Amino acid sequence: MNKLLITAAATMLVVGTQAWAAGAGNHSHVDAGSIGAPGKKANVSRTVNVDMTDTMKFIPASFTARQGETIRFVVKNSGLLKHEFVLGTEKELKEHYELMKKFPEMEHDDPNMVSLAAGKSGEVIWQFTKAGKIDFACLQPGHYEAGMKGLVQVAAGKGAASKDGHGSHKH
Repeated sequence: MNKLLITAAATMLVVGTQAWAAGAGNHSHVDAGSIGAPGKKANVSRTVNVDMTDTMKFIPASFTARQGETIRFVVKNSGLLKHEFVLGTEKELKEHYELMKKFPEMEHDDPNMVSLAAGKSGEVIWQFTKAGKIDFACLQPGHYEAGMKGLVQVAAGKGAASKDGHGSHKH
C-alpha cells in the first residue's frame, strides 16, 4: 500500500511540474497599455527593418515614432543564435529577463514580441499610443546583459513620423 501511495504521489509531482512548466512556457509579462497597443495591418504607416546580430546588437538600435503611429517591424535574425525583439518598458523588460534566465526555453506568443531562430524573419505590428520612451530588447539569457537593447522615442502628436534614416521607409 505504501509503495502505491508513493508511486501515486511521485506521478502527481511529475505531472504537476510538467503542467507548471507548460504554463511557464507561454507567458506574457508586458502591460500593452503602458507601451501602446497591438497594431492592425490596415493602419501601418511605415515599415522599419530591424536586424539582430550575434554581436548582441540591433540595427538600428534607436528610432523615432509619432504618437498614434502604427509601425510594422520586419525583424531578421542574421546571427547563428536565437534572438528576440521585445517591446516594453525598461522595468517590464528587466523583470521578463530575470524570468527568462530561470526558464530559457520559454516560448512567446505576444503581439509586442517575436522570437526567431538563426536566419529567420518575423514581424511585429505595433501602435504607439503614448508619447515618451519605449524600450526594446533581446531577452535570451546573456543577451540583455551584453547590451542587446534599443529605444523608440515616441513624439507627442498624431500622425506618421518622417523617414529617419534608420532603415525605415514609408509604407
